[in-house]
Amino acid sequence: MAGGGVSGVVLLDLLRDVLTAGPAASGIADDDALLLFRKDCTDLVRRIALLTHLLEEIREFGGAGGLSPPLDASTSSSSSSSWLSDLVVALRATKHLLLLAGNFRSSSSSDGAARRISSQFQCVIWKLETALSSIPYDHFGISEEVQEQVELVRSQLRRATERYGSSNSKMLSLALAQLLDEEIDQGQSVDRVIESLHIRKSGSIDDDIMTKVDAIPEGNGSKRRHLKLIHQKSERFRNSSDPSEGCPANNVEADGQDDLATNNLELIKKPDPVVIPEDFLCPISLELMRDPVIVATGQTYERAFIQRWIDSGNATCPKTQQKLENFTLTPNYVLRSLITQWCIDHNIEQPTRLTNGRIKKSDGSFRDVSGDIAAIQALVRKLSSQSTEECRAAAAEIRSLSKRSTDNRVLIAESGAIPILVNLLTTEDVLTQENAVTSILNLSIFENNKGLIMLAGAVPSIVQVLRNGSMEAKENAAATLFSLALADENKIIIGASGAIPALVELLQTGSSRGKKDAATALFNLCIYQGNKGRAVRAGIIAALLKMLTDSSICMVDEALTIMSVLASHQEAKAAIVKASSIPVLIDLLRTGLPRNKENAAAILLALCKRDTDNLACISRLGAVIPLTEVAKSGTERAKRKATSLLEHLRKLQQI
Repeated sequence: MAGGGVSGVVLLDLLRDVLTAGPAASGIADDDALLLFRKDCTDLVRRIALLTHLLEEIREFGGAGGLSPPLDASTSSSSSSSWLSDLVVALRATKHLLLLAGNFRSSSSSDGAARRISSQFQCVIWKLETALSSIPYDHFGISEEVQEQVELVRSQLRRATERYGSSNSKMLSLALAQLLDEEIDQGQSVDRVIESLHIRKSGSIDDDIMTKVDAIPEGNGSKRRHLKLIHQKSERFRNSSDPSEGCPANNVEADGQDDLATNNLELIKKPDPVVIPEDFLCPISLELMRDPVIVATGQTYERAFIQRWIDSGNATCPKTQQKLENFTLTPNYVLRSLITQWCIDHNIEQPTRLTNGRIKKSDGSFRDVSGDIAAIQALVRKLSSQSTEECRAAAAEIRSLSKRSTDNRVLIAESGAIPILVNLLTTEDVLTQENAVTSILNLSIFENNKGLIMLAGAVPSIVQVLRNGSMEAKENAAATLFSLALADENKIIIGASGAIPALVELLQTGSSRGKKDAATALFNLCIYQGNKGRAVRAGIIAALLKMLTDSSICMVDEALTIMSVLASHQEAKAAIVKASSIPVLIDLLRTGLPRNKENAAAILLALCKRDTDNLACISRLGAVIPLTEVAKSGTERAKRKATSLLEHLRKLQQI
């Protein structure tokens, strides 16, 4: 901001205030509305937490003295500082909204109050995305990794906004002003906000707001009125002798002012009916699957329906009519994650809802779980016991229950077990630690629990187990990181936590199962570009090359899959070449299985793009003949990669 500004240190303080304002995750919700509000809050807090690295880099750039956004011939003072004031306003509104949602009780509030909070969620998401859209990265020297994090947050905010439908920006602005108006009316004076932010008089938010008002043409009356409204509220409270005047903080319907939010909701375009992807439907019920499981033939069904089919005496697969060699039902975690994300993106009711002591089943009926809740809550209390034996036994029982069903995972999380289990990760009792990390792994299978585990600060403790725990604990810690990393934002947090070096070490020295768990976790984490460099610096290329050349390890597929993801990264590309991997890859083109040949061709193509030295190298090593064979008889993807690489080789010969 001109003449002063908000220090990076204080922006971080404001962000941390927002992160602590979210409603508590524990306790049994009384109905679907409260569950929805809680999930919205959880998702919003997780997204905002990812901005920490951005503000830390801004703090490092500006020091404690303040920020001075760039000014040049093409930008005015007001426009260049707009993103900063917008971010402050958005974070203030977010904090207030989280406090409102935390105090909300659907059983004692009207439909208007629920609609109003839902509308204000949309306003805050819109404002945050707007503020993040014009950050001057170059001026502050923001690293590429952090820029990628911010863009990820922006894309998530955009998807969340689209879920509510398209909206009129004028109404969103007015609704946001109302939200800030409530913040002031409920005792949060602008003087106090400015004092807590250490904003100097010459660079206050209100000065900047009025600068922006003056910069708006007279013809744009609505925008001028919106900005003046915020300024007038600031002035009113600055001159008020009683900052506590107004509505109590938990009165969501203060002064009966629901009109603005209602009008805003009326302007939201109704989304078109969504078509459920065919792969998400159970072949038996033709309904959206909630708990998909795989049978012996490889087909996937909704657990309740295939179990009923088997219990009725059937021994064949309903879809293929093949005889089932066994009746094992294996959870299809990947499909469940895809279905859950699809439900989130399309605002579809989430799997398994807990309402007034009852859980909604896949067939639409309800099951009374009040007895289960009481038993689980008693177990959770025992997790905090001073007796090592009692605590260990409770953790073992939680582990067992969390493995059995999705319903149990919901009830255990709702009973507040997750933060306690996270604390037990650092216990000195080996068995308790093993049971705790395995319980968290089981709980993470239910998509909604992933956010609760991340908010409980579990990752650093999981990494500690990965480094120092028993082999069983290390294996399950790696599997937990894989499960959590299915969410894109978690890939960033886990990568920054020091998990990747610990996973690479497990990949090199772990048990057979430990190596496989580490490999799947590393593959998932390295999908995020910023983690590829971390993996290379942790020594992953040497570990992968050993897996390719040591037949006793039996992990060629895993090694090639990870290497194919890394090969697009410049640092990884150089490390792969330096490790003399090219001859090994060419040999796999000759002798590998079809999938091995496919990945080997993909890696070689990535290494040779815009690199004549590597092209010349594979030509000297005789890659043309096996590539020609793969181009004729390989998988479709292998054919494409091999053909493209052969074309590059032909062009090289013409030079």
